[in-house]
Amino acid sequence: MHLKVGRNDPCPCGSGKKYKKCCLGSEKASHVTPAEEFYRQYKVRLKTPEQIEGIRRCGKLVMQTFDIVKELIRPGVQTEGIDRVVHEFTVKNNAICAPLNYHGFPKSVCVSPNEVICHGIPGEYTLKDGDIVNVDITSILDGYYADCNQTFFVGTPSKDACKIVDVTRESLRIGLEQAKPGNIINDISTAIQKYAEGQGCSVVREYMGHGVGLDFHEAPNVPHYRSNWGNVPLVPGMTFTVEPMINLGGKEVRVLEDGWTAVTRDGSLSAQFEQTIVITEDGFESLTPFEL
Repeated sequence: MHLKVGRNDPCPCGSGKKYKKCCLGSEKASHVTPAEEFYRQYKVRLKTPEQIEGIRRCGKLVMQTFDIVKELIRPGVQTEGIDRVVHEFTVKNNAICAPLNYHGFPKSVCVSPNEVICHGIPGEYTLKDGDIVNVDITSILDGYYADCNQTFFVGTPSKDACKIVDVTRESLRIGLEQAKPGNIINDISTAIQKYAEGQGCSVVREYMGHGVGLDFHEAPNVPHYRSNWGNVPLVPGMTFTVEPMINLGGKEVRVLEDGWTAVTRDGSLSAQFEQTIVITEDGFESLTPFEL
């Protein structure tokens, strides 16, 4: 992998000076590895093959957890019950539920029904026929993190429920088509925004994808709309999530008094799908794969 440093870019040596006024033409810069150079430019940690394998193993556990969760999604089930099953299965497999106590979050998984965009706290809410519900699972296995979420139908879905879930799933698929070396994050973001808004839906701005693997949230930010954050190049070894949150109505968000639960301001349905991916030499690999 070759990452070219421009004359006016920050020097890879970390001095804080411009490259042209520091190590340009010296042997000092040649000792900086491409991964170090990329981190100093973008604060993004490229992963080694061993680290990617660790994230992949964690991703397999996350997807095994989803196999169990899918069987729970039916009318009459309390969201607290989903949390309990996720916690017990994760611990049984010598892993940790990353959300539990993360900045004070009180549960092991996020469960977000209907108008809840994200960060829903499991509790006494009972799923009912016609609901949609998003389950967001992040596990830590042997120090490695993998993050995934999926939105499910509860019983028989309405026309609106089918639309928002289908549009959101397709938004992720279309975004991931742009996940390849030579592109930038904005290529993913723009593809998602163009498709979702073209279907008459809206893209949430307040929450976005993120680097993941050695920590729960790492650089880079991965918005699902074109932004100033999106100019980071995609290079092999980057691991991050793409997790579009798409609303059937307006994009505006309201956070409830618990400080976590984010809902659509207009009460419209919201859905989300997420995968953890790694950029490869010729595209990407999903480390939490499910059919799109």
